[in-house]
Amino acid sequence: MPPFLGRSVPGSARAGRTAPAAPGAGRPFRGADELDRPADYAAVYRVVRAAVRQVLGVERPGLGLALSNLPPQLGAYWQVTGNLIVLNETLVRAMRAEARSPLELNSFVFVVLAHEYLHALGYLDEGVVRRVTARVARGVFGPEHPAVRMAEGNLWAMYPFLAYAPPGDGRQFRVVRGFDLSSSETYIR
Repeated sequence: MPPFLGRSVPGSARAGRTAPAAPGAGRPFRGADELDRPADYAAVYRVVRAAVRQVLGVERPGLGLALSNLPPQLGAYWQVTGNLIVLNETLVRAMRAEARSPLELNSFVFVVLAHEYLHALGYLDEGVVRRVTARVARGVFGPEHPAVRMAEGNLWAMYPFLAYAPPGDGRQFRVVRGFDLSSSETYIR
């Protein structure tokens, strides 16, 4: 079985859903420059949400992020009906150590988070999610952006060192505070 970005746990009637037409096509995307400089997970996630909203016209507020040490072939996961994306912190550490720029690291995080965010929106089929992740990245960044190359390619082939990251079992995780405040900032302080 080839490595994959993430996994959703089956069990939804929406499995295999295809992508809708792009309602925001043609509008300039304002979040692209956020990935050019050092950014935390919340900042990259804001770019993910904005990109998906612009290209697909859908969004889901209220997701959380947790970090865990997972097996190196698993970038992240989201459990069907859940509200938490669990990101493989070991892979992010490995990528941070090897990335040549903040853009490269943030593009990696963007692709993994976008993949899981699309699962949370109801796209459960892995093949569909990979294609839609690439479509979203291409739609907002253009064809030459590192996030597009990562989304259209195989991260473990592009970055072979990821396969050698220390394995984890995912038994423990820590929740990232303040991850999606934009959906609750008016009533939670």
